[in-house]
Amino acid sequence: MPSSEILCVGEVLWDALPEGLFLGGAPFNVACHLRAAGLTATMVSRIGTDRLGEEVIRRAERYGVGVDLIQVDPALPTGFVQVAVDDAGNPAYEILAPAAWDAIATSEALLRRAADARAIVFGSLAQRHATSRATIERLWESSATMVLDVNLRPPYDDREIVRRSLRRADVVKLSVPELERVAEWFSLRGDARAMVSTLAEQFRCSLVCLTRGSGGAAMWHDGSWSEHPGFEVEVRDTVGAGDAFLAVLLAGLLAGGSDASLLQNANLIGAYVATQYGAVPAGQEAAVAPPSPPPAPSAPPASGRGRRRAKS
Repeated sequence: MPSSEILCVGEVLWDALPEGLFLGGAPFNVACHLRAAGLTATMVSRIGTDRLGEEVIRRAERYGVGVDLIQVDPALPTGFVQVAVDDAGNPAYEILAPAAWDAIATSEALLRRAADARAIVFGSLAQRHATSRATIERLWESSATMVLDVNLRPPYDDREIVRRSLRRADVVKLSVPELERVAEWFSLRGDARAMVSTLAEQFRCSLVCLTRGSGGAAMWHDGSWSEHPGFEVEVRDTVGAGDAFLAVLLAGLLAGGSDASLLQNANLIGAYVATQYGAVPAGQEAAVAPPSPPPAPSAPPASGRGRRRAKS
C-alpha cells in the first residue's frame, strides 16, 4: 500500500533578499507548506559541505520536513540566489551556478521511496543540469501523482525539458508569463482558458492551474474551469507565494476538496505569504499549523510597497 509521503525534488538554496538571507528553492518551499498543512513531506536535494548546507538541514528539521534524502556534495556549494525586489514586491533572480542541487544522484533508496510515494513534486528549473534531470526522469517511473511546477528562469527555460515534463505531469502549475512562453512553444491559441484547456488535453494532464498575479488564479480540472479573483493585501514581497499556493492546492486535491475550495484556500495562503518577507513565514516551524491556511493579515506597507492583490 502506498505511503502518505510526498517527495519534493529539486533545488534547496538561500535567497539573498534586501532584508537578509532566507532559505528557499521552490520545491523546498512547497515541502514546508505541505508540512504546515499536516502532510508528510520529504525534500530530495543536494547541499554542499559548508555552513549554509548545515543550516539547510537544521532549518528543514525545524519545519518538520524530512531530510534523509538530502545528499551532501563534496565539491559543489549549497545553492545561492541573489534576489532584487522592486517597489511592487516583484522579485528578479540571479541564480548562481554551479550548485550542489545540480548534482542530485539516483540511489536505490530514493527509487524505493519514489515507488511508494503518494505524490512527487518537481520543477523545470531543477533540470537545468543533466545529472539532476536524469534523476528526476527516473522518478517518473513511479505511479505517484506527478506535480509539475513550470518555473521558467532565463536562461534556464528549455523547451524540450518543459515538453518532457508536461508529458509526465498529472498536475501542472504555471504563471501567466509562463503560459505565454509555453503557448509559443506548443502552438496554443486563444484566450487563457483556451490555452490552458488545450495544454491539458495535448499533454493529458488532469489539472492545470494558472496563477494570475494580482488577478488571482484559474484552474482546468478534468474538463471543468474555475476561477478565483484573489485577495487584496499589503505586499512585502511575492517570493514563494506561488509555492505556498501549489502546496495548499495539492493538499486540497489529495483530500478530495472541491475545485472552488482548492482555489480559494490556495489563493489565501499565497496572499498571506506575500505579506511576509521570504518564502516561508516565521512561525511555521515544527509544522504544527492546521490544514486550513491562516487568514491574510492587514499589514502596513513596507518601504514604499503599496496595497494590491497578492501575486501567486
